[in-house]
Amino acid sequence: MSAEDRQTEIEKQNKSACPSVRSFNEIGEIWRLNILHELMNEEMRFNELKRSTHARSRTLSNALDSLLENGYVNRRTEEAAPIAVYYSLTEKGKALESVFEELDEWANEWVEDVSVETDGRPDKSNKC
Repeated sequence: MSAEDRQTEIEKQNKSACPSVRSFNEIGEIWRLNILHELMNEEMRFNELKRSTHARSRTLSNALDSLLENGYVNRRTEEAAPIAVYYSLTEKGKALESVFEELDEWANEWVEDVSVETDGRPDKSNKC
């Protein structure tokens, strides 16, 4: 059985889980989640995102491309010297705020070693 056939079979057997699975496929990768979380409060430039997420340039670029392609993030370019590229959340991305809040509450109760700084953002010393 090919991987595609297997995926189709799994989807047939688990129809009620499909929306969640598709959602996690789009946003569930650690760098995408970090980017979405960072953009919840403000528009940020590429290098600001790079510093705040501790991602390598290529990793950040790939994750941003995926989020752009799936409609979670907007990209805005200012042509003034030096050229500046800004990223912000779309309405679809902003709609995840309550989901993140609920997930944070759940993680604080059920997942070990989840630490949060006083500003409500994940502690950067944590591996995630």
